[in-house]
Amino acid sequence: MKFVLLESRGGNYLVVVENIAWLRADANGQTKVGIVGGSPLVVDGNIEETAATVLAG
Repeated sequence: MKFVLLESRGGNYLVVVENIAWLRADANGQTKVGIVGGSPLVVDGNIEETAATVLAG
């Protein structure tokens, strides 16, 4: 199981990479991260930055 650290304005998340279903650009330079079987997370960074973090994770 591989985790990736995603930073948010309200706190940080450690997310299992295999559980990330999709990324979507959101307001104020943030990105929504779709989680399999759960609600999306809103994290800091645009979609390209978030994708790079997940791939490097």
